[in-house]
Order: sequence, then C-alpha cells, then structure tokens
Amino acid sequence: MLKETLIQAAQAGAHVMKTYFEQQFTVAFKNEGMNNLVTEVDTKSEAAIIDVIQQQHPKHAILSEELGTLVQDSVYKWIIDPIDGTINYANGIPICCVSIAIEKEGEMILGAVLNPFMNELFVAEKGAGATLNGMKIQVSANSALLNSCLVTGFPYAYIDSPNGPIQVFEKLIRKGIPVRRLGSAAIDLCWVAAGRFDGFYEHKLNAWDSAAGFLMVQEAGGKVTDFAGNAYSPYQPHIIATNGIIHYALQQVVNGGNL
Repeated sequence: MLKETLIQAAQAGAHVMKTYFEQQFTVAFKNEGMNNLVTEVDTKSEAAIIDVIQQQHPKHAILSEELGTLVQDSVYKWIIDPIDGTINYANGIPICCVSIAIEKEGEMILGAVLNPFMNELFVAEKGAGATLNGMKIQVSANSALLNSCLVTGFPYAYIDSPNGPIQVFEKLIRKGIPVRRLGSAAIDLCWVAAGRFDGFYEHKLNAWDSAAGFLMVQEAGGKVTDFAGNAYSPYQPHIIATNGIIHYALQQVVNGGNL
C-alpha cells in the first residue's frame, strides 16, 4: 500500500510538471543564493503530491521543501522534493524530477524519483533492491577512480572553506576525470544507482535532495557515506555515493588528498 501511494504521489507531481513545462509561470527567489529559485509549479506539484498522501495516509508526517514540516504523531515521514532541479525546469531543461522518500522510525524504507520528460521512474525498497521502470538496476563495476565518470553539484551560496567544491572539482578534472554537473542531485544519485555514473559527491544538500536517491544507490549495490566515511544521513549536508569500489579513493580526494 505504501509503495503504491508513493508511486501515485510521484505521478501526481510529475503530471503538474509536464502541464506547465515551457509555459509562463511565476518565479521567485529564496533567501539563500541569488539563483536559488522557487516557481509556482513547485508549490502546485507539492500540493498534488501531498493531496495523494493525505488521502491515503492522513496521519503520516511530512517534510517537504516548500511547505516545511507537517508534524504528526506517526512512525512514518514522507520527505518530498516537488521539483528537484528547479533551475533546469524554469529554463526548459528536462533534467528535473519529483523525488519522494518514506522514512519509518528514522530509517529510509522507500524512495521514488520520477523524471516525466525522460519517462524514467526509479523506485527503491529497503532490502528489495532498486528498479528503473520496473527493471532491476545495479551500480557500475568500474574499479579505478582515474577511469571513472563522476557527477557533482555546487551549493547556491558558495561555502568558502578549505578544499571546497571548486577545489575538489579542479583537482579531478586536472587529472582528466570527467565530472558532470546536471543540476539535480536526485537524478545524479539515481544515475549512480543505474551505473551511468561511477560516483557522486556534493558539499551541501538538504534531506529532500537525497533521501530517495541515497536509498536508490544502496539498494543497487553501491555505497553512500558522509565525507568522513560514516553511515549516511540525509539530515547532514555532505554526501559521497559510489559503486563502492572507488569509494575510498574518491573520499580521499574530497577530503583534500591527491589522486
């Protein structure tokens, strides 16, 4: 029942995204970062998602990017990004998605990421694997960081810290390692899970950015940690997600080491 509701909710948000894509809609700016956008489609997608959830599970708690936290006395919490990749969406770039995860008693148990423009629905269930459009997926078997294809993102408000995102990016590309920047952390993580990328790292994410995607990577046989190598929690900002084989090597670079 939970899984069915999860997919229905993702489809409801995706329908809103497709309806308004490349149409006129209002755009506002959030406080953090000059290009950190929110559109009216974000809020409409969010409302459609939450409506599906509350019709079927009215007592469940919700954490959503635009709404914030809806506190309920429940062991279940839905973590929602109604449009992950809002800048892409606002500019007519079809690399964006709905991302929804379900947490039970502090553990992520289900996740769905739906890109309606590529017709790709990723679903992960704790202990049952990850799928793309119903077909099982798994991480890559690449064994060398130097031969890897990586993906990353940059925070809207740059954090001026030693070995920050620009420094790590430069270090990798100066060695000839291809590092992509797609603009959607949820899609980045799903594409690691599907073996399209060998690894992903980012310095500053929120829970709704990674809650579904990190479960996707784990259930596809990959590894996800914080920068220190600890078990990953979406409630802290740092993430490294890989096929597991190159994980330690990428972790060393992200923490200031050399290739």
